[in-house]
Amino acid sequence: MHGDTHAQAEALTALSDPAIHGGAAVRRIDTHAATVFLAGERAIKIKREVRFPFLDYSTLDRRKAACEAEIAINRPLAPQIYRGVVAITREADGSLRIGGNGTPIEWAVEMRRFDENATLDNLAGRGLIDDKLADKLARTVVVAHGKAPAAEAEPWLAALKSFIDQNDAAFRSDPSLFPLGDVESLTALSLKAYEQNRPLLLRRGAAGFIRRLHGDLHLGNIVLLNDNPILFDAIEFDPLVATGDVLYDLAFLIMDLTERSLRPAANIILNGYLQISDELSHFDALAALPFFLSMRAAIRAKVIAARRDGAEPADRTAIEASAQRYFRFALELLKPLRPTLLAVGGLSGTGKSVLARAIAPVVGPAPGAIVLRSDVERKHIFGVDDIRPLPQEAYRPDITNRVYSSLTAKAGRIISAGHSVAIDAVFAHASERAAITKIATDRNVAFHGFFLTADLETRLSRVANRAGDASDADRKVVLEQSRYDLGELDWTVIDASGSVEQTLTAAQSILAADFKDATPATFTAYDASHIRKGHIL
Repeated sequence: MHGDTHAQAEALTALSDPAIHGGAAVRRIDTHAATVFLAGERAIKIKREVRFPFLDYSTLDRRKAACEAEIAINRPLAPQIYRGVVAITREADGSLRIGGNGTPIEWAVEMRRFDENATLDNLAGRGLIDDKLADKLARTVVVAHGKAPAAEAEPWLAALKSFIDQNDAAFRSDPSLFPLGDVESLTALSLKAYEQNRPLLLRRGAAGFIRRLHGDLHLGNIVLLNDNPILFDAIEFDPLVATGDVLYDLAFLIMDLTERSLRPAANIILNGYLQISDELSHFDALAALPFFLSMRAAIRAKVIAARRDGAEPADRTAIEASAQRYFRFALELLKPLRPTLLAVGGLSGTGKSVLARAIAPVVGPAPGAIVLRSDVERKHIFGVDDIRPLPQEAYRPDITNRVYSSLTAKAGRIISAGHSVAIDAVFAHASERAAITKIATDRNVAFHGFFLTADLETRLSRVANRAGDASDADRKVVLEQSRYDLGELDWTVIDASGSVEQTLTAAQSILAADFKDATPATFTAYDASHIRKGHIL
């Protein structure tokens, strides 16, 4: 052990010297478990000679194995970044080299260097995570999860419970940072949520949705390369830590965005993931999402708090504040919230899809409502891409009835899981509106039905300017709809002839009145400028 310690110290010293990198300037980054050297277009990552309850890098052989595991796990996710395992060798003349012919004294992961400012935590800080990037993130995670191998449920569930115990011990050891009463509340609520969701998660495991995943999917472990998000630094040191339900893996990303007040992006990612996956049972799994989000926030709080050890005094205040924010968020996420059913109807061109997507992040639980859209549902029934036009026969009354029946069934499933829903459809018939309203009444949840109206000229203009949208409505459809008998409208009618901001403001004022006594996690009045900036639409 002593020999290893001396050799690693020697290797770290050598890697700090530009000479070993061909004269390139070197930047050193230390974390609790690794040291990374950035030089030129290359990054060299050394596993530090440490042993923690959750990892053991205490011997050279263990560190080599960990480097090999990191390459095996991360190269499929990020082949652009991960090159291979390289030895730090002692040459015959006593000098050290990277990948030399001498005796290995240390092992490292060799990576292609990328712009550190392009990681998503940095992009988030500069307000650069918009809806387009959020949509790409959803697709990237779906693809990664599709490649992940299945894992057994029982070992992961046992580990998950141990994580609650570990969090409790860590928080209790630092009462100046984490108030004891809040720690007790968080632990009790976490254990309750664990027991409530355990049968569901066992079923998820049997269905293949518990897999060996990234395991550490926060914003700092995603980088934008060539305008595409790339996942990197997946957990290699413990398969159980990296195992979980696919929504538990996704929850880290959603939690991190939501905690940073980027809830619209988080909502787009969740909706995108569910829509692209097209897996009905994921709706049932939304019952576990608050628990998943809270666990991710609690673990983040614990890890950040541990960074105070060895931190510069000037950095300790910021570290402590960040840990406390994540801790409070973990507790907030477990507070029970009554879901809401939102329905947005209106003829084509009134802007109902825009409004549904804009208000989805507003209601709780985090990160907002699941959006169900009739146009998308119809495309899924026919098994085609969302923006591929359908033939006229796809709009027969019997198909339309099937679309609305599916929307109603899905809404009921999501509400039963304790999550909110926003449904976007024409809702031209009183029976369609009544069926949706009945879902809320039967399940005793809050309901808001909005019916948007706009003059014919406005609707024709909006439809004519559409591009790349799931709706097949054209000028002919708009004119035909003008002859519809809508019957008595018992939903709130909103004049949507004006700007998008005006429509959103009108809807928000109604929702705000309903949620005036709710917590911030239940309702947040997003400024309408988010729409103009493209943060929601």
